[in-house]
Amino acid sequence: MYGDQDSGFFPRMVGPPKDFLRGSVNNRPFRPGGLEDSQSSERVLPEGVSSGQWVQELLNGGPAQTVPPSFKQSLDLGDLMPYPQTWSVYEDHSSHGNASDENSSKLSIQFDDLFKKAWEEDTFSELEGDDHTAGSESPKAEAEPDAKASISNEVSKGLETDVTVLDEILSSAKTAIMSEEAVTGSSDKQLRKEGWATKGDSQDIADRFYELVPDMAIEFPFELDNFQKEAICCLEKGESVFVAAHTSAGKTVVAEYAFALATKHCTRAVYTAPIKTISNQKYRDFCGKFDVGLLTGDVSIRPEASCLIMTTEILRSMLYRGADIIRDIEWVIFDEVHYVNDVERGVVWEEVIIMLPRHINFVLLSATVPNTFEFADWIGRTKQKEIRVTGTTKRPVPLEHCLFYSGELYKVCENEVFLSKGIKDAKDSQKKKNSNAVSVAPKQQMGSSAHQDGSKSQKHEAHSRGKQNKHSSVKDVGKSSYSGNSQNNGAFRRSAASNWLLLINKLSKMSLLPVVVFCFSKNYCDRCADALTGTDLTSSSEKSEIRVFCDKAFSRLKGSDRNLPQVLRLQSLLHRGIGVHHAGLLPIVKEVVEMLFCRGVIKVLFSTETFAMGVNAPARTVVFDALRKFDGKEFRQLLPGEYTQMAGRAGRRGLDKTGTVVVMCRDEVPDESDLRRVIVGSATRLESQFRLTYIMILHLLRVEELKVEDMLKRSFAEFHAQKKLPEKQQLLMIKRSLPTKHIECIKGEPAIEDYYDMYMEANEYNNKMSEAVMQSPYAQSFLVQGRVVVMKSGMGIDNLLGIVLKGPSNTNRQYVVLVIKSEIPPPEKNMVSIGKKSSDPSQGYFIAPKSKRGFEEEFYTKPSSRKGPVVIKIELPYHGVAAGVGYEVKGFDNKEFLCICDSKIKIDQVRLLEDGNKAAFSQTVQQLLDLKSDGNKFPPALDPVKDLKLKDAELVETYYKWTNLLQKMSMNKCHGCVKLEEHMKLAREIKKHKTDLKDLEFQMSDEALLQMPAFQGRIDVLKNIGCIDDDLVVQIKGRVACEMNSGEELICTVCLFENQFEELEPEEAVAIMSAFVFQQKNTSAPTLTPKLAKAKQRLYDTAIRLGELQAQYNLQIDPEEYAQENLKFGLVEVVYEWAKGTPFAEICELTDVPEGLIVRTIVRLDETCREFKNAAAIMGNSALHKKMDAASNAIKRDIVFAASLYVTGV
Repeated sequence: MYGDQDSGFFPRMVGPPKDFLRGSVNNRPFRPGGLEDSQSSERVLPEGVSSGQWVQELLNGGPAQTVPPSFKQSLDLGDLMPYPQTWSVYEDHSSHGNASDENSSKLSIQFDDLFKKAWEEDTFSELEGDDHTAGSESPKAEAEPDAKASISNEVSKGLETDVTVLDEILSSAKTAIMSEEAVTGSSDKQLRKEGWATKGDSQDIADRFYELVPDMAIEFPFELDNFQKEAICCLEKGESVFVAAHTSAGKTVVAEYAFALATKHCTRAVYTAPIKTISNQKYRDFCGKFDVGLLTGDVSIRPEASCLIMTTEILRSMLYRGADIIRDIEWVIFDEVHYVNDVERGVVWEEVIIMLPRHINFVLLSATVPNTFEFADWIGRTKQKEIRVTGTTKRPVPLEHCLFYSGELYKVCENEVFLSKGIKDAKDSQKKKNSNAVSVAPKQQMGSSAHQDGSKSQKHEAHSRGKQNKHSSVKDVGKSSYSGNSQNNGAFRRSAASNWLLLINKLSKMSLLPVVVFCFSKNYCDRCADALTGTDLTSSSEKSEIRVFCDKAFSRLKGSDRNLPQVLRLQSLLHRGIGVHHAGLLPIVKEVVEMLFCRGVIKVLFSTETFAMGVNAPARTVVFDALRKFDGKEFRQLLPGEYTQMAGRAGRRGLDKTGTVVVMCRDEVPDESDLRRVIVGSATRLESQFRLTYIMILHLLRVEELKVEDMLKRSFAEFHAQKKLPEKQQLLMIKRSLPTKHIECIKGEPAIEDYYDMYMEANEYNNKMSEAVMQSPYAQSFLVQGRVVVMKSGMGIDNLLGIVLKGPSNTNRQYVVLVIKSEIPPPEKNMVSIGKKSSDPSQGYFIAPKSKRGFEEEFYTKPSSRKGPVVIKIELPYHGVAAGVGYEVKGFDNKEFLCICDSKIKIDQVRLLEDGNKAAFSQTVQQLLDLKSDGNKFPPALDPVKDLKLKDAELVETYYKWTNLLQKMSMNKCHGCVKLEEHMKLAREIKKHKTDLKDLEFQMSDEALLQMPAFQGRIDVLKNIGCIDDDLVVQIKGRVACEMNSGEELICTVCLFENQFEELEPEEAVAIMSAFVFQQKNTSAPTLTPKLAKAKQRLYDTAIRLGELQAQYNLQIDPEEYAQENLKFGLVEVVYEWAKGTPFAEICELTDVPEGLIVRTIVRLDETCREFKNAAAIMGNSALHKKMDAASNAIKRDIVFAASLYVTGV
C-alpha cells in the first residue's frame, strides 16, 4: 500500500489530537492520487527566477530581491558588497552510494555554477547539463569547447544510466507482479480492458474462489454470488472495485468485506452515504459485527473506531482540511454512487474522488447504469489505478409489473419482458367502462365528476395546508390535513378510500401485503392514509407489539412532546397497520415507522420516493400512485432509473419468489409507449454535475501546489476532452512539422492575407445585413431599372458591379441585372469568375483602366419610344464584351444583392433586352465604368438612415463598416489581380493551418476547460470582496469562508465581517441564521419583531449586493434569484420562539412548515453555530464566539435533539 503524501514539498508533522478527526484550515491537504506526474504539482517559480532576470540584474550591480512573493515588506539588508568575479567549480563528493546516487550527484547543479553560466551567456534558462564533474580548479570566465563536450557527454551518460536503472526497477516490479498473479491464479489474461476500467471472468473466479482466497477476513452464512466473489477477490489483492447491481442484490456484502479487511490489516475503512438516514441505519447494521463509529453533521460516536460511517460532505471536509486520520484509511466505500447525478450534491462525490490520496482504494456501489465502464474509467484515469468493474443485472427476486384499473390487475411486464396483451386488455376495459358511462343517470355523472375532480386535485394540494388545519387530532382524524372546501375534501376522501380499499383488498386476497405506496407529495401521503378511516389490517398480537414498541420509543420524549398532534396521529394509524413516511415527519417518528415496517407489522405504507433510497426495507409489493412527479421545477414523467430504484423495493429475498409492482390507473390507462419507456427503458446515465464553488476555490488556493485547474481537468465533465489530449498532442506535432507555404506576389510585397481577412470579415457583415437590409421594403423600392448595384459573384471571389435592367414580373420573379465580369475574356469562353462563390460584398470590383479598354467607334441611336411592357428576347444568361471588359446579363434573386448604390443610369430596355443591341450594351457598360468618384472603384452606397430608413443603431453601424470594407478591398492591389484565385486558395490554406494550430493549442490549454470562464469570474469576485489578494493568496476573510459549509459562504462571510450580529441577542442571531439553512420556498409569512425585521432586511440587502457583484463579473447570476435561493426567512419566527424556550407544540402552530422540516432546520442550525464559532476564533472576535455558544445552547433541547433510535437502540 502506498504511503500518504503531503501536498507540499516537506513532510507535515502530525497535528494536535483535537484536529486528528476533522482537520484544520491551517493544514495542507494530502496530495490527491494521480496528481504526482502533474506539472502543476511542481513548485511555481516567479518569472524573474525562471528567466534569469533577477540573477542578471544582481550581476549588473542592481539590487537583490528582498521581498518574497506575496509579501508586502521585508528586511532591509543594506548595500551588498561586490562579489569577486571568480567561480568555484567542484565535484560533489558527499554521496558515494549506489549508481543512482552517483548519477544524481553528476546531474546536480551547484549554486556557483548558476552565477557562472549567467555571467557567461546572460541567460538563466540554458543551465541544463552544465555541471562540471572534472577537476577542482578555478577556471576563468572562458571555457574550452572540449571541456563542454566532455561535460555534455557525462551528463548524457548519466541520463542513460538513470533510464537504465529505472527500466530495471520497472521491469523487476512488473516481473514481481506477474509472478504474484501467477501464484494467486489470477485470470487477468481474460480481462476485458477499456482504458483504466477492467472486467474479468467472474465465473472462472467463482469456480476457484476458495483457492484464490483461502483465508477469508470474514465468513458469510450463505453462498456468495459470482459478482460478490469476484469483488472480494479483487479486495484481497488490494484493487479498487466498482459494483453495479440492482437494489437488494447484495452489494453490502462487498462493503462488509472491506470493513473486515481494514480490521484485519489494522487500518481504517470509511463508509460514505448520501443520506443521513442511510448512515444511521448502516451504523446499526454493522454495530454487532465491526468496531464502528458514526460521523454526521450533528453526531460523533466513537470516532476512534477502525470502521467509520459518515456522510460524503464530512469526508470532503476532512480531505480539504488535511485531517491526520486520512493517513490511516485503506478503503473508502461509496454507497449509492448513482447519486452523483443529483444536481445539488452530485459535485461532492466528484470532489471527494478527486481529492483522495493515492494510498486509498475504492469500493463503489451503484444501481445498474448504462455507462458503468465510462465512470470507472474516469476514476481510474483520475487516480492512475485500475478499477475492476463487476456486478449483475439479475434480480435476486424477479419482478412482475401490473396495472390496476377498475378493480382488476393487468400484468404488463414479467422477467424484464413487456407484455402488450396486458395493456390491451386494460384499454379494452377502459373503453367498455366509458361506453357504459354514457348511459348513466345525471346524478351518477355528477358523482363521477366529483370523483374525477378529487383525484386530479391531488397534484395541486402540495402547499395548501394552512396554519389552522396543519395538525390533526386522533378524535377528528377525518378532518386532518385538509384545507379548502369541505365538500371537495369529502369527495376526495370517499374516492381515495374506495380506490385504496379496492386495491388493498385485492392485494390482501392475493397475499401481496405488505405494500409500499409511492406518492410524490408529502401532503398527499397524509391525505391517503387519513382517508382509510375504517381500515384495520393488524391482528391483536401485532397491535400489542406496535403499542409496546411505540411506548418504548416515545418514552424518551418529555410529556408535552409525547402529545404532539403528529405523534398521536401516527400512533393511531400504526395500530391499524397503516404508516406514513416522508420528510415532513419528525425524525423519531420516521424511525419508528421504518423499524415497524422492517418487523412486518405495517401492512400499507404511504411514502415519498426518499424511502426507496434512504431505507433498506423491502416489501412484498410496491404501488405507484402515478407515473408523474413534480421535481421542484415542473411536472414530468418518471425517469426509468427512478422507477427502477423504487420498484426494486418489491420482493423480499428469501421470503418471496416474485415481487409485484402495481401502477394505479384511475381515469385512464397510460399509453403503451410511456409504460414501455418507464418500465423497461434504459436507466439514466451517470453524468457530471460538477460546478465550481467559492469554498472549493479557497481551499485549493490555500495550497500553492494544488491548482483549481487540476480539479477542473479531473472532473467527470472534462473526462472525454482530457482522454483525447495525447491524440491532440500528436496531431499538433504533425501540423507544426508541415512545411510552411509562401505566396509570391507579382506586384511586390504580398498583401493577399490582408485581402483575405477583409474578405472574411465582410462575409460576416454581409450575413448580418442581407436579411435585415437588402430584403426590407425600403431597399426593394430602390431596386428599379437603371439602379447601380453590387452583386454576389456566382463562382468568383470578386463581387460584381452591375445595373438593374428589369424588375420582377408575374412570369419571372427574378431581377434581370447586367454585371461587369472582368477584363477582356478569352474569345472561346464565356466570362469566367475567379475562385469560389462569395457571399460577401466586401470584395472590391475590378474596373479596367482606360489604357486597357477597347476602342469602339459605334453609332449611338436615340432610345426607343415604344410603350408597353418589355419582353426579354435575348437568351439569358447573355454574355458579351464592351469597353474592354466582359459583361453578363442574367436573373438574380433578391438575396444575391450585396449593396445598392446611390447612382442611377438611364437605360433603353427595348434595345438591351429585346434587340440585344451591342451599341446599347456598350453605352451602358461605359456609363457604369465612368461611375467612379475620388478614385473609388464603385459608387458609394445608399445612406442607411436617410434612404433605407434603418432605425437600429447597431445595424446602421454594421452597414457603415460593411460598405467601408468594400471600399478598402477595391483599393487593395490584389483586387482584380490575375492570380487572385490562386493566391486566395493559398491564403485560405495558410489561414486554416494557423487556425487549426491555434485551436489545438487552445484545446490543450487550461483556457479550454468548460468551467474556466466561471473560474475567472469567481476569482475576480473573491478579490473584490477581499478573500484573496492580487497574488491569489488567501486572506483572513478567505479562511473564514473556508469554515462555512452549511450556508452560502460569501453571504455568511460578509455578514460576519460587517458585524451584523453585534446588536442582536443570541436568540435573535440564531433566528436570522436560520435563513442560511432552511430550504422550503413557499411558507406562510413569519411575524417578526422590529429588530428582527431590520436584521432580515440588512442580510437580504447584503445578498442582493453580492449577487450584483457576481453578475458584474459575467457570472450567470440574477441578484434577486441569488438572494431568494440562499436566504429563506420562513422559520425566523419559529426559531426565535424555540430559542426563547417555547414548547415545540406551540411553535408548530406559528407556521405551515411540517414538523420534520422544522427539526431538520434547527439541527443544521446547530452545525452553523459551530462554524460561526470557529470563524469567530479566526477573526479574534470573542464576543461573537460567546454569542454563538449561547445560541447553540439555546436551541439544543427536547425533541429536536432526541437521539436516533438506530444509534441508541430501542
